[in-house]
Amino acid sequence: MGLLDGKVALITGGARGMGEAHVRLFLEEGASVVFGDVLDEEGKALAAETGATYVRHDVTNPSEWERAVDTAVSTYGKLDVLVNNAGILKFRRISEMTLDDFDRVIGVNLRGTWLGVKSVIEPMKAAGRGSIVNISSIEGFVGAEGLSAYAASKFGVRGVTKSAARELAQFKIRVNSVHPGAINTSMVMDPEIMEAVDADAFVKSMVIKRFAKPVEVSHVVAFLASERSSYCTGSEFTVDGGLLTGAGY
Repeated sequence: MGLLDGKVALITGGARGMGEAHVRLFLEEGASVVFGDVLDEEGKALAAETGATYVRHDVTNPSEWERAVDTAVSTYGKLDVLVNNAGILKFRRISEMTLDDFDRVIGVNLRGTWLGVKSVIEPMKAAGRGSIVNISSIEGFVGAEGLSAYAASKFGVRGVTKSAARELAQFKIRVNSVHPGAINTSMVMDPEIMEAVDADAFVKSMVIKRFAKPVEVSHVVAFLASERSSYCTGSEFTVDGGLLTGAGY
């Protein structure tokens, strides 16, 4: 028996990295999964391999949100879970960052999350309950050099999560945020970031001295999507190996 048996989930940014791990684990746990991305080649390949349903999905576009949600409801009859996973990271110091770059990060990470919450309210009300899991970051708690736009967006995700949790509790829709730390994905391992960061010092600052596998985040996301977290809403879950304990950070 799976943790998510009978659930229908929509996962954004699901073609690779953490999103791919979410897709795979949700399927293993019994969910029916629709996932979106702008990476068509990777998305179609993952769908063909796993049996999940892929839809091209730019999370900054309201009409594409409507299409993704409609795909889930028309294919599986309802929508129980949204994982707002899609995100981008641009390493630039404020003095060097263009306004277009800033707007792009805010657009995907924050506008996309807000649009996701807005887009699933009616189908979740129709289902009688729901769970929204917003993927933020430890950068939603602390700033980091070169990541002003990313940190701003992830701080914003925290605010959207808490407001939505209050607004949607009356409909039995729970809203929580997950805050990954050092996860071994292509986004985090971007060469620009690696060049600017002292990797040895960073690892030494960790309590658990390694980067996480993406699925280690997925297990927390699946818990929040499931009925086992039925009394959790507006909460913030760190998956950071102790980085935010303050030890050397």
